[in-house]
Amino acid sequence: MSISLDDLQLLLDAAELGSFSQAAARRGWSQPQVSARMAQLEAELGVSLFHRHRRGAEATAACLSFLPAARAALNAYADGRQTLVLGDGLPQVRLATLPSLAGVVFGPLASRLAEAPLELRCDTDHSPQILQKLLAGEADIGFMLERPTMAGMEQEVLCQSPVVAVAAATHPLAGEGELSLSQLAAYPLAPQRWGDAVDDLLRRLRPLRRTARPIHVLQPATAVRDLALWHGYVGFVPRLSVWQELEQGLLTELSLAEPELGQWRVTMAWRGGKRPLQARDAVLQAAREMARVWG
Repeated sequence: MSISLDDLQLLLDAAELGSFSQAAARRGWSQPQVSARMAQLEAELGVSLFHRHRRGAEATAACLSFLPAARAALNAYADGRQTLVLGDGLPQVRLATLPSLAGVVFGPLASRLAEAPLELRCDTDHSPQILQKLLAGEADIGFMLERPTMAGMEQEVLCQSPVVAVAAATHPLAGEGELSLSQLAAYPLAPQRWGDAVDDLLRRLRPLRRTARPIHVLQPATAVRDLALWHGYVGFVPRLSVWQELEQGLLTELSLAEPELGQWRVTMAWRGGKRPLQARDAVLQAAREMARVWG
């Protein structure tokens, strides 16, 4: 038996819905047809894909580990069909980045590559999910926080960005000298959840408040930026996520009489291999040039 694309889509439907009968309804098939196709697929792959019970069908660990490959195969086929429909299109490079880096990465890259013979497809996710997309072939390049190295993956540090306190240029604290946390605590605060270290900052800030000033912990960094820009908040964010606003003078970095609060180690990752991929390599080089501007 050969595995068809219909079988892979049926597998995804059944795993998502947790039910052969619901997957059958979605596809316009009968429930026995779906059961038979899944049994044939299990025989072909040599593993059990579902735990069957009266309430439905639960994907096994083997099934869950196979789903990214099945999804990647369907996506590759869809991309190929789209290319045929459009004719000889330009090569596409799929990017994934942290939501807090979307504006920092996508805009400058698109600008640098405006005349390049390629097209960007951009998406956002969290670092573990970006890594999974790269491994599954669902993304070509990821911009994320540094992860443990894995076989077959290339990873390159682009920037080490400290967490800083920022406020609008018109904020009463703008232009002041070194500030203590107790001085900051007199104002509404908005830390980004940049990592576990934010919890330590919260524990230190809360006892310093003399009035019931709010401390909103937010994601992504753009939410913190907006509270600082337009609503009088002091924000705590990795400097990289607001470097453009700092460069333009819209935000100002506050000087703290504190040790470093934390830092982001931003990396660029992609699947390794000896075969050169011209479009992907052009994006990698543009990203390196972009990172040099970050400083």
